[in-house]
Amino acid sequence: MSTKMATKAEPAPAPATPEPPRPAGRSRRAWDEAPRWQIYLPLGIYLVFTLIPFYWILLFSLRPAGSTSLVPWPMTFDHFEKVWTERSFGVYFQNSVLVGVATLVMTTLVALAGGYALARFNFRAKQVFMLALLCSQFVPGALLLVPLFEIFAELQMINSLGSVIIAETVFQLPLSMILISNFIKNVPYSLEEAAWVDGCNRFKAFRIVVLPLLRPGLIAVGSFAFVHSWNHFLFALMFLNNQQKQTIPVGLNTLMGADSVDLGALAAGGIIAAVPVVIVFAFIQKWLITGFSAGAVKG
Repeated sequence: MSTKMATKAEPAPAPATPEPPRPAGRSRRAWDEAPRWQIYLPLGIYLVFTLIPFYWILLFSLRPAGSTSLVPWPMTFDHFEKVWTERSFGVYFQNSVLVGVATLVMTTLVALAGGYALARFNFRAKQVFMLALLCSQFVPGALLLVPLFEIFAELQMINSLGSVIIAETVFQLPLSMILISNFIKNVPYSLEEAAWVDGCNRFKAFRIVVLPLLRPGLIAVGSFAFVHSWNHFLFALMFLNNQQKQTIPVGLNTLMGADSVDLGALAAGGIIAAVPVVIVFAFIQKWLITGFSAGAVKG
């Protein structure tokens, strides 16, 4: 006599309770939400404190001498004409451009070579050398004036733009080498090895594989070298005696006399000195903001 085994049917799962719909505008966490005034108020205060000095300089440079108006009207460009022709700011501008571009090129090339050596090669006292580079950033530029002056005097480079270019390059190199080496470390070494297998030598592999990925770092290092050499006052003051060799920071200092200051001319000179820096950062801001992660490669 056969017996039939009855199988119990599994109970059906209970229907899921639908979640209540989220209210509009509540997709983020509560602590991430902030009233707009808490964001715009500090930004507005910071913007006011930042723009007021620029407006004040622009006001003094555009309004006529002796005017006390808070609006630059009637507008005049006499102050710009005065500093550009009578105070030789055209010559100062040309010298500053030459120093800035030369410092940019030399700093970038030397930092690129030194940064690659620090990132790819192991040698004795490498950690000591890195520590020395970091410690050199704590040395004020004023302490370098006497030894650099003695060196340039022996080389007969006093009153030459080359002395300022070399001094600015030496001053910028330690930090630039460290930054470039960190960028190169973000590029996988296997990419260079693959290029070697394909027949490239080390230099060609670096130029084809590594160098394109270093563009953000090179732009950052070069721009900071240019801006620092453009604004630096001390080296140009100590190493350049001829007025025709002076740079813009020293030229601005000549506008301030012992008994009086021509505020209109000084403001116009400040505008001339600030325009190149503003233009440089306007063109490279996308690299400075988003480009630092461009050298990273996801594996």
